Amino acid sequence: MSGFNKVVSSYQEAMAGLADNMTIIAGGFGLCGIPEGLITEIKHSGVKGLTIVSNNCGTDHFGLGMLLEDKQIKKMVSSYVGENAEFERQYLSGELEVELTPQGTLAEKMRAGGAGIPAFYTATGVGTLVAEGKELKQFNGRDYILEESITGDFAIVKAWKADKTGNLIYRNTAMNFNPMAATAGKISVVEVEEIVEVGELDPNHIHTPGIYVDRIIQGSFEKRIEKITLAKN
Repeated sequence: MSGFNKVVSSYQEAMAGLADNMTIIAGGFGLCGIPEGLITEIKHSGVKGLTIVSNNCGTDHFGLGMLLEDKQIKKMVSSYVGENAEFERQYLSGELEVELTPQGTLAEKMRAGGAGIPAFYTATGVGTLVAEGKELKQFNGRDYILEESITGDFAIVKAWKADKTGNLIYRNTAMNFNPMAATAGKISVVEVEEIVEVGELDPNHIHTPGIYVDRIIQGSFEKRIEKITLAKN
């Protein structure tokens, strides 16, 4: 890489520095907007003991679920885990640690981490198991719990378009957790459908400024569908 050009030519270069026992924050929701190639590179690297922060853990044989198959994940911080039988098996057998987090709280943990905010108060989870062991405080007569923010060694993100300095645009619902994840990694790696020259993206439509992005790679995507529902004739 030279100057402000953050484009790398291989997945090995994109994930250089990945090691055992790291924390990885991953964008995506189900199989929508997931960095497929970066996940595959993590699988091929063989690293173990990972903590993965992501809304969910893919499916049994795709997305982050591939890392479960090889037992590369030690802990999942997630809000939804219902699409993965191997996830269930590993959790119930004690092989996988799981920290269930309300979905909005998980998004804010990433956003706050990226903004340098160490913790925040939220009413979500008050009076439930989520609140156990956490500080409780009242504001304007309502109870709130203190939640710590999240940062990771790596953030892996999927975007639609990027320029070479890392300015990003996401497409439709594939945006999901990606903008928050992109800010919260010490090294943020973005897999994109299209890379354009600087100046080609409308500044008014940039979702993630390039200041948050360290590496960009052009990907090719399978875009599987989790559940196909066909209309009855």
